[in-house]
Amino acid sequence: MQGRRAPLAVLAVGVVTAAALTVVASSDNLPAASAATATFTPVADTYVDDSATGTNFGTSGQLGVDGSPVKRIFLKFTVSGVSGAVTNAKLRLHTDDVSGSAGPSGGAFRAMSDTTWSETSVTWNNQPAVDGVSLTSLGPVSRNAWYEVDVTSLVRANGTYGIAVTSTSTDGADYDSRESGSATAPQLVLTTGTTTTTPGTGGDPVLVGAGDIADSGSGDSATAALLDGIPGTVFTTGDNVYDNGTAAEFTNYYDPTWGRHKARTRPSPGNHDYNTSGATGYYNYFGSVAGPSGQGYYSYDLGNWHIVSLNSNITTSAGSAQEKWLRADLAANTKPCTAAYWHHPLFTSGANHAPSTATRPLFQALYDYNADVVLFGHNHQYERFAPQNPSGALDTARGIRTFVAGMGGASHYSFGTIKPNSEVRNSDTYGVLKLTLHSDGFSWQFVPEAGRSFTDNGTTACH
Repeated sequence: MQGRRAPLAVLAVGVVTAAALTVVASSDNLPAASAATATFTPVADTYVDDSATGTNFGTSGQLGVDGSPVKRIFLKFTVSGVSGAVTNAKLRLHTDDVSGSAGPSGGAFRAMSDTTWSETSVTWNNQPAVDGVSLTSLGPVSRNAWYEVDVTSLVRANGTYGIAVTSTSTDGADYDSRESGSATAPQLVLTTGTTTTTPGTGGDPVLVGAGDIADSGSGDSATAALLDGIPGTVFTTGDNVYDNGTAAEFTNYYDPTWGRHKARTRPSPGNHDYNTSGATGYYNYFGSVAGPSGQGYYSYDLGNWHIVSLNSNITTSAGSAQEKWLRADLAANTKPCTAAYWHHPLFTSGANHAPSTATRPLFQALYDYNADVVLFGHNHQYERFAPQNPSGALDTARGIRTFVAGMGGASHYSFGTIKPNSEVRNSDTYGVLKLTLHSDGFSWQFVPEAGRSFTDNGTTACH
């Protein structure tokens, strides 16, 4: 996966060709989303320029949209093999090396009635009409980033669809075309079917995710496809990219996969993110949602739940700034149920990384305030533990249930000596952990990558 090049300004309507269909697996007593996702890339994309009226730009690696000179983008997608009603359609575009002090305009998106045009013959002089209904628009955009626009009103079933992008701004955006390669080519992501929840959930919020995610392999793409079909808030348990947490790795590995869910992601950092000094790649990529740079711990609420994201890469000792912040945060919490997540596991049977006893003060604080579940990463596998106290003893009264959720995409690790109270383990399946947060408890489900059968599910009440 290569980094992108220099700026261009117009967006063209494209046709999707390759579909990757993923159905979220279900379990016996905890149904998963029955929705499916299909991802298509354009069968054609180009742009036109009123300053070069006879020039065809169909083989360009870039698409530009602008108001002066006027540039327009055309995209064409062919949707096939999709069964069931399309419930959601997102057009995803990756910006090139766009410029502009305040960020160039992303453009206005409009449906096209003409889908007969050819990528290699369209010029300003013979361009198809931009005559369809208005779909949406994008404001200022940043360089080298993915953007999503909702095109559900246009794409409802199998067929060929055209989308035009125009702009009146004198500073328009540049996007990567299909010729730029699969890592940054435009995408049309369709969700079909309905989402089924466990009886009695009543639309309870969902927290879904994993850790140890993005590298040059295919595991991160497989787990990102699962997220496409699961609504809710996405968590990460660290090591978001490999190997060194650089800005380029976030651009080339994370952004094309899990990055399409960035707007709903609440991350935590891992040791590989900190291989770049100060984890600047991580903090710059996620911005303010990752907490203050160098601190990286924060909290938020979902329904009846208080959620805490912590940073196990900095000092976690009793009396440290983070531990004191955590106790103050928990003391101020008014929600009846509490979850937390960080990278280094206090409890794990993994052969590669031993339990991180340095994190015990964080777990102790959570235990003291009657927290209910803690999620870890670091070991590239899945493991579920029974409720335990901070010393690792079984505690069915006040113990915290823990999960190692390190199966986000990086190569699998093996297990060593199995620790007490370890209940379920898997080391050969990528997947995501889905928590449905009820008003008085939570249900968990391991959702496996397409083609794999391992799953795990159950329910635990809040204290």
